[in-house]
Amino acid sequence: MPDEQPGQPFAVEEVDFEAFYQGKPPIKGEDITFDVVPWDIGEPQAAVVGLLAEGRIHGEVLDAGCGLGNNAIAIAAQGYPVTAVDGAATALEQARQRAAEHEVEIRFVQSDATRLTELDAERFDTVLDSALYHCLTDEQQRQYAAALHRVAKPGADLHLFCFADVERPGIALPQPISQENLRTNLGEHWNIVDIQLTRYATAMTKEAFERAGESWLGDAGVPVDPEEFQLDEKGRITGPVWHLHAVRR
Repeated sequence: MPDEQPGQPFAVEEVDFEAFYQGKPPIKGEDITFDVVPWDIGEPQAAVVGLLAEGRIHGEVLDAGCGLGNNAIAIAAQGYPVTAVDGAATALEQARQRAAEHEVEIRFVQSDATRLTELDAERFDTVLDSALYHCLTDEQQRQYAAALHRVAKPGADLHLFCFADVERPGIALPQPISQENLRTNLGEHWNIVDIQLTRYATAMTKEAFERAGESWLGDAGVPVDPEEFQLDEKGRITGPVWHLHAVRR
């Protein structure tokens, strides 16, 4: 059974991701801002680097919910053709700048991930979701699973990473996901190979929380317990994520 977690502090529908990337308060009704986007670590996630090292990325790649492009850049640098999609124009603008700085070619597309109407059907061999799924409502998750199915080739691999509902990470996650949720919402279109637990780094550090003070997120009803933080080798706060590997029917 999953460990008891802090109550969900806000609904995913209340998050304005465009505001996040613009440095404005991203949560409706709360005057909270972040010095950096919490998931922008300035480099690809270690779990994605691991996929590349193991040869589990192949063919034409879709990065769904690419954000600031760190993962897409790492994949393109290995010679794979990459299409990177996000709904936030500000994120895509900054991602294009980063791709240019790294001298890699990436096709960036602004699109609603639950529809992906700008993309051709049965195009991609590998689909990467690096922490987009848990930003969607349950209905949106089902629509998203169908949209990914439409644009992926038969037999394509999906590697999806999302917040896992297995432990207390020291800060209330907006929407930790259960394995049952993944199997229910994705299973209609994808053959699930396995779901493994791993960790994702954030841009936040324990020291940054201590400098900001308890009231920084606490006033918005977001429980924080620095004693429960797990850190990576660079001192960044990490959280538990599911890595789902599935194959397109």
